[in-house]
Amino acid sequence: MNHHDLSKKLQELDGRSYKAYKDIKGKYEFPKFTLIIEHIQGDPFASPSRVIIKLAHNIANFPSELYKNQSRKIALEDYLIRQFSQVCQQLSQHRGTGKSGVISIIKIGQEILKRTAVNVNKNDIEIRFYVGLPARGRTILGHQAAQMLCEDIPHIVEETLLYKSLDSQAIKKQVETAEDADFIRQKLWENNLVAFVANGSILPRKSGVDPRPLEIDAIAFKSPESLEIKFETPNQGLIKGLGIPQGITLIVGGGYHGKSTLLRAIELGIYNHIPGDGREFVISHPSAVKIRAEDGRSIVGVDISSFINQLPQQRSTNNFTTTNASGSTSQAANIIEALEAGSKVLLVDEDTAATNFMIRDRRMQQLIAKNKEPITPFIDKIKQLYTDYAVSTVLVMGGSGDYFDVANQVIAMDNFYPYDVTEKAQKIAQANPNQRIREGGDNFGQITPRIPLAKSIDPSRGKRDVKVKVRDVYQVVFGTEDIDLTAIEQLIESGQLRSISAAIIYAKQHYMNHENTLTYILDKVMEDINSKGLDILSHFTQGDLVSFRRFELAAAINRLRSLQVQ
Repeated sequence: MNHHDLSKKLQELDGRSYKAYKDIKGKYEFPKFTLIIEHIQGDPFASPSRVIIKLAHNIANFPSELYKNQSRKIALEDYLIRQFSQVCQQLSQHRGTGKSGVISIIKIGQEILKRTAVNVNKNDIEIRFYVGLPARGRTILGHQAAQMLCEDIPHIVEETLLYKSLDSQAIKKQVETAEDADFIRQKLWENNLVAFVANGSILPRKSGVDPRPLEIDAIAFKSPESLEIKFETPNQGLIKGLGIPQGITLIVGGGYHGKSTLLRAIELGIYNHIPGDGREFVISHPSAVKIRAEDGRSIVGVDISSFINQLPQQRSTNNFTTTNASGSTSQAANIIEALEAGSKVLLVDEDTAATNFMIRDRRMQQLIAKNKEPITPFIDKIKQLYTDYAVSTVLVMGGSGDYFDVANQVIAMDNFYPYDVTEKAQKIAQANPNQRIREGGDNFGQITPRIPLAKSIDPSRGKRDVKVKVRDVYQVVFGTEDIDLTAIEQLIESGQLRSISAAIIYAKQHYMNHENTLTYILDKVMEDINSKGLDILSHFTQGDLVSFRRFELAAAINRLRSLQVQ
């Protein structure tokens, strides 16, 4: 059928019961594209109807160089989502009850991520979005629906999916920026780096709830010469900036001088950013994981004995389980779980860490004997992590100079400018010898693999085999329980939680057999997604799935209160 058939059918439905909209489900040929109405909402207040557009390359006419590799392809798809969303907002208007009249696409932030909302493939461009089919009460507004589907949508396509209608220089800049960022990220490890912050970067954000760059009084980042390195990128040529080496890096400085701002930028350097974000070339190793204390979280079968042992009542920490973790036990578990998932870079800020986990000074050692203190502080394990497992740490520390003894480099932030104070910190440490006794032995200890049991992962609720609902970026209803991911600061979009929830179910169905370790399961799930795409996670076409890392998938599994392991 064609667009004339659709228009006629919608006008015939005018005034009928809302459920009659199901008659328009199907495929319609328009002059420049194919429209597929995939799913019809049950009523005006339900989730909007799912719609797909397929547009042939000879119509869209985007130069193939814009999607010749994965970096460019994802950046182009991201650009198209932003353009589509912008025109939808300009056109959409409420036509009747509930969500009537609204045309929308997935909401996104400053980062460039793979999303199922747009797919530029070898045959065509596919875009998945949502339409609130209009009604007054539960009576179909057929003429308005015809206007939306047969006039507004062709207009949106004309404005956002045809190369001739878009800013070619802006597209070129976005795909080249993403490609250069990925180039640097791939070069980090071979250059013995864990992160890179380009000169000229704008790190501060507008506010805690506005991730756009600060514009007024923003200070451009400038690396100290001693830590400055350069990359010759494919598109933008020479880019200079601060290289943070492998090992132990301390970020120090007074309050409000930019320590945590720098670390936050590094945390999100695992993602590419859109041009103009200010953090386009803040690049971190893909396995960098932010670690913090997380009071009250559930821990299941984690070997935290490297940090904590000899608990009262002879409680074992080789297979530690609790439904209400303390600050220290949660931070210990968060580190071990990150290592189990394969992290090679830990990011820690003292502001969100448990004090008794981070340091135990000489006076406290004298007052409380070691045989009465089950916690081995991080200061005594941080170097062992690097020597035994090649795991680097970037640590914000403003309250304890004891870490000078273990740091390979020390960066001081002063009014958002970084200074290399490594030599000065070492001289201070030599002039003021630390009197504390080193704890924790000569080795870090074992990272014990765990096997998650499929029977403990149950997404069902009532009569429904699967009940999953994402409340926001950090909360998901999974069956009969809530997964709280508030402390997982590197999650940035709710679509990531939808994907992670689906990936947990996928992992249970395909790889949890009471023999495979969590590490193996993570390997296989991510391999499948990388080779076949996010769509393998769902039985129906979804436009709201967003890429995620193995570390956030592991974090969600580990926070299931029903989880059992062996």
